[in-house]
Amino acid sequence: MKIHVLDRSVIDTGDLCWDAFSQCGEVKLFDNTTPEEFAQNAAGADSLIVVGLDITKSMLDSCPDLKFINLLSTGYDFVDVDAAKAKGIPVSNVSTYGTDSVAQMTVALLLELCNRVGLHDAAVRAGEWERSGKFSFWLTPLKELSGKTMGVVGVGRIGRTTARIAKAFGMRVLAFDEYAPPAGADSPYEMVGFEQLLEQSDVVALHCPLTPETRGLMNKTSIEKMKPGAILINAARGALVEEQALYDALVSGHLAGAGLDVVTAEPIPSDSILLKAPNLILTPHIAWATKEARSRMLDLALQNQLAFQSGTPINVVNP
Repeated sequence: MKIHVLDRSVIDTGDLCWDAFSQCGEVKLFDNTTPEEFAQNAAGADSLIVVGLDITKSMLDSCPDLKFINLLSTGYDFVDVDAAKAKGIPVSNVSTYGTDSVAQMTVALLLELCNRVGLHDAAVRAGEWERSGKFSFWLTPLKELSGKTMGVVGVGRIGRTTARIAKAFGMRVLAFDEYAPPAGADSPYEMVGFEQLLEQSDVVALHCPLTPETRGLMNKTSIEKMKPGAILINAARGALVEEQALYDALVSGHLAGAGLDVVTAEPIPSDSILLKAPNLILTPHIAWATKEARSRMLDLALQNQLAFQSGTPINVVNP
């Protein structure tokens, strides 16, 4: 089995070990692969390990030997999975590696908006505390989460973990998910309709997948239904949010703030309107990137590889 890792550097800065994959066959590591380099780097591969490289039908046509695609991600919208299925190529993902890390990042974005730790640290280092002549000073309104309401859109593993953390802060938690079962007696959240969640939540956190139905979920209409002064957090997929609508809501003050770890075009272009938005915290899609999560990612991908080679592939997204 010839296994080609096409974009190692996306998840590995030199702190991960790939040796365990050698039990599966001959492994070639490519730090990066552009679409133009795909045919060359994938040539002869029986299995591809991919993080975020867009894989189209024409690219698959250039790989007559390919038998398996092993994704180092939960999402798979960047792969033409139907074309792969038509060629008899199963595509497997890893879905549990980043639960705690993404939930942690969701709360980190929220806390930064509530306490503005980075802003005040910079102010202290710039001498503003000393110049104030006071034992304490603050540059922005500070918010306490206890007693507030968080609305979680999507209560899969990450959404449920975020809900538990919010509950620990003393927040009331509402949840919306068309496909989730009713909340149990021990659930940290109450299931409600989408509009009710928007209208009652002080914080809305997005944890749903990107599908044709959820693309642009947070648009002008839905954002206008949010409580005045509410906060929007997105550590799921950038295209869940219509960026112009978010910008307008931040400029008008309808939303008090937003925290985004993801945007529609990644990396964010220098002319993005979001870079001019007030009260917006932006991070470069790092919610998943703790070392612990990346190590779990490799472990799960190894299990996918071994299962495929044993004839019983697991975590297949195009059965």
